[in-house]
Amino acid sequence: MNEKRPWVYAGSFDPVTNGHLDIIKRAAEICDKLIVGVLVNQNKTYTFDQREREDMLKTVTNNLKNVEIESFSGLLVNFLHKHDSNVIIKGLRAISDYEYELQMAHLNRYVDENVETLFLMSSLNNNYISSGMVKEVGSFGGDISGLVPKEIVERVQKRIMK
Repeated sequence: MNEKRPWVYAGSFDPVTNGHLDIIKRAAEICDKLIVGVLVNQNKTYTFDQREREDMLKTVTNNLKNVEIESFSGLLVNFLHKHDSNVIIKGLRAISDYEYELQMAHLNRYVDENVETLFLMSSLNNNYISSGMVKEVGSFGGDISGLVPKEIVERVQKRIMK
């Protein structure tokens, strides 16, 4: 059997949200293999370090047999090349996401004309969720149980509560 090229869904996942997990599950249903790339950017300050973000993703995707979690730094296109992939998955919540992600899709295509970006619309119940919103709500003691996967709620709350 010929193995198909994997698709890549990349992000900071600081922390992983229900919105991220929804995109991961839906993408995994329509591709043979999905690699979730955890971005490591030395110029960015994260709430959770690389290993923690990877571990949370592995915890919430452990039942998805065709999903792999791997950290990377540098250009996303280079990460795709490493995995013999040419498909990027991006989740969209709003028009503002689209404008930014469209620019990134064009830039990635400029770097490698064979790269395709596929956009998945956020599910309605996850349309407002972002990692930043999770951290803001949680930092003031708000309930984040509907914003992040249940397996990591306690871990995230402990880290972000003031």
